[in-house]
Amino acid sequence: MEYEDSGTYTGFAKVYDEFMDNVPYEEWCAYLSGLLRECGCAGGLVAELGCGTGAMTELLAQAGYDMIGIDSSEEMLGIAMEKREKTGLDILYLLQDMREFELYGTVRAVVSVCDSMNYITEYEELVQVFRLVNNYLDPGGVFIFDLNTEYKYRELLGDRIIAENREDQSFIWDNYYDEDQKINEYGLTLFIKEESGLFRKEEEFHYQRAYSLEEIKQALLEAGMDFVTVYDAFTKEPPEKMSGRIYVIAKERGKVGNTERERENEKN
Repeated sequence: MEYEDSGTYTGFAKVYDEFMDNVPYEEWCAYLSGLLRECGCAGGLVAELGCGTGAMTELLAQAGYDMIGIDSSEEMLGIAMEKREKTGLDILYLLQDMREFELYGTVRAVVSVCDSMNYITEYEELVQVFRLVNNYLDPGGVFIFDLNTEYKYRELLGDRIIAENREDQSFIWDNYYDEDQKINEYGLTLFIKEESGLFRKEEEFHYQRAYSLEEIKQALLEAGMDFVTVYDAFTKEPPEKMSGRIYVIAKERGKVGNTERERENEKN
């Protein structure tokens, strides 16, 4: 079953950064750039899938990487580009769906954070994303991404309603996790203050899938990539039963092998 987001990150894009101001992006960037350096990527071209408003993209650019930000939300990218005009950072933003993204050449690394990979709700499409990543990585290039875990969806979010009220905007987050389908659905109701002083109501629906580590490893294998390791987020320790977020590191294995496997699959 495919899940289509209804207006994902349209109205929410306008207030995304304000409601995410509790996220320690600088610390996340230090962790991510540390992993990149340990994998031999201390600079060069890096593509970020699901870059959103460019918060991490800009920090990585400031850390010395030549950044390409990719996102399917025109509204989110519009905000990212406004930031770029103010900071003057040399960042290329592309309005593309990560399931079919295209680059002009290969890159040293591909990264994806803020559970963007969980938005790929079909396993076959996840394999396709991984296959594209492998295709656009330099030989031996690295792929680092995070994921929300099933524990987080089931135990920490579950069937909860979260609300936040601020002076110029408010939101209600109505969460539901389907354990059978491994799909987490949340509806966002936004109230955004207009210049007139009145509040405009907008609604969005988001869907994310919980993947087991075994599924991730298998998807990487099918895509022709090598699984390297997995960490409990922001540590160098293996994931625990109650880990809410994990970081996965994989590497490009080679393009020729991929082509041969695809031809073999076509025969079958």
